[in-house]
Amino acid sequence: MTPDQFIFLLCAALIIASAIMVVTSKNLVHSALWLVATLFGVAILYALLQAAFLALVQVVVYIGAIAILFIFAVMLTRRELRDKGPQLNQNWGLSAVMAVFTFGGLFYILSSWSGFSAKAVEIPVGTDPLRMLGYALVSPDAYVLPFEVASILLLAALVGAVYIATASKK
Repeated sequence: MTPDQFIFLLCAALIIASAIMVVTSKNLVHSALWLVATLFGVAILYALLQAAFLALVQVVVYIGAIAILFIFAVMLTRRELRDKGPQLNQNWGLSAVMAVFTFGGLFYILSSWSGFSAKAVEIPVGTDPLRMLGYALVSPDAYVLPFEVASILLLAALVGAVYIATASKK
């Protein structure tokens, strides 16, 4: 087993364990912190795939902005951080069975996929992938619309969090 494979397995275990803790934790702030751990594990996977820009974006945007915004929204809107009601839905058994079937179906579909053994195409020498990404993000022919929609979505989430925080104090 190579060191990269060992790190991948360790990160996969971290991501799975922290994702389970996100949905099973009784405290919302703890769930948000487990979400940060999950997103950090994904950033490590991006670094293993030699996608340094995506790893940096994962840390800065998702961990540094969205997760922290979520933590602040929870802290501003909740008077008491521990919920008193039941933590499990009555249909949790059906949900667990459906999750197992979904995972089994995905495993079956991906077991015959040839992409696992394919090698990634190397970037030609002399090209700047960050410059190409920058042009793609602002080019009308590429990703300018999804890029702007994502910025509007983040702005709406921020305005909504401020509104909920001010409305709950009245």
